[in-house]
Amino acid sequence: MRSTPHAETFPAHTPAAAQVFTTVLSHGPLTRLEAGRRAGLSPAAVTKAVRPLLAAGYLVEGGDPGEGGGSGEGAVEEARPVLGRPAGLVRVNGERALFVGVKATGDELITVLTDLCCRVRLARRAPLRDRAAGPALASIAGLVHELLAHAAESDAPVAGLGIAVSGDVDRAAGVVRYSPFLDWRDVPLAELAATACGLPVTVDNDVRALTVAEQWFGTGAGLSDFAVVTVGAGIGCGLVVHGRRVAGAHGVAGEIGHVVVDPAGPLCHCGNRGCVEAIAGDAAIVARMREVTGHQVPDSAAAAALAHQGLPGAREVYARAGEAIGRGIATVANLLGPERLIISGEGLAAYDLFAEQIREAFTTAAFGTAARCDVQTRPLPFEEWARGAAAAAIQTFITQDPASGKG
Repeated sequence: MRSTPHAETFPAHTPAAAQVFTTVLSHGPLTRLEAGRRAGLSPAAVTKAVRPLLAAGYLVEGGDPGEGGGSGEGAVEEARPVLGRPAGLVRVNGERALFVGVKATGDELITVLTDLCCRVRLARRAPLRDRAAGPALASIAGLVHELLAHAAESDAPVAGLGIAVSGDVDRAAGVVRYSPFLDWRDVPLAELAATACGLPVTVDNDVRALTVAEQWFGTGAGLSDFAVVTVGAGIGCGLVVHGRRVAGAHGVAGEIGHVVVDPAGPLCHCGNRGCVEAIAGDAAIVARMREVTGHQVPDSAAAAALAHQGLPGAREVYARAGEAIGRGIATVANLLGPERLIISGEGLAAYDLFAEQIREAFTTAAFGTAARCDVQTRPLPFEEWARGAAAAAIQTFITQDPASGKG
């Protein structure tokens, strides 16, 4: 096992090679012709692109159509070769490299070890007992080294580490500008983690990292324009526009949690009033539930339980939250017109309490044909968020660009 930074270098020296590889990764196995069609490249360009990838073992040719390449829903169906052309399929060799992904919440660390196709080999969880950057980094490093010990049993190199945290994250600089749930400001996490773990590190916003996984391996695979909205401790949004993940000039594109939907609403930690997150985030729901019911509500699970019990006023708290979320996602649909909008996050545990209000508010606020957007719910455990962090590391490894939003 190689564990020094940049020990493993991806042999894709051109954008075309990276494009062909990611196409096969998301949709393969594919014939070269089909890979070129999907990537918008000529057969000659595809041949030139795949040659070093085949030589280095990142791609293999002639495998079973059912074998790994794409890992997303529908990948097996898309892998079926055209009748009469069963030979010459190209697929990703998932065993060629390994990656570690870490998702940090306000009180827990979730880590996964994946292969190059982002299939989880091993997962670990540990409580985050101290949120301060130094102790938290030590805890992250401890979990990472535990996974590296398991990876050492394989001949494949560990080629990267992805860390996903909430808040304002500058992926290109590897700096957490502000994470409200960890109370971090200007933490150079990529540099610190690379030193502590001995791996190249990609640091990203957790929702945007999850969006990478959905784009390459999940329900966004094959879509040019879609959005992932997460509800829970915060309200986040990841965007893919024209096949590229969008972070914006300052890395905060998609922050619908801080779209104001009620100017007279409760104060948000960002300083504004009536943000979606100030109404529909877990902390906001718990605070409002205490106020409305007079009960000592310890957490979001207890809040949902009171609503399910039919306590007077409790369901109205969720109805208000659902309306705020619906308006927020309608804003995304109106601005970008995505084909699909995926709602995820730990807040979906209470989805039945505000699903109707989300749909009604979305339909009312979405303009014209924006209301036709395919809105799906996708409950995902935090291991999937850690997998998203690994996907971000895979993306950096392939493109050699920590700021890449390429699909």
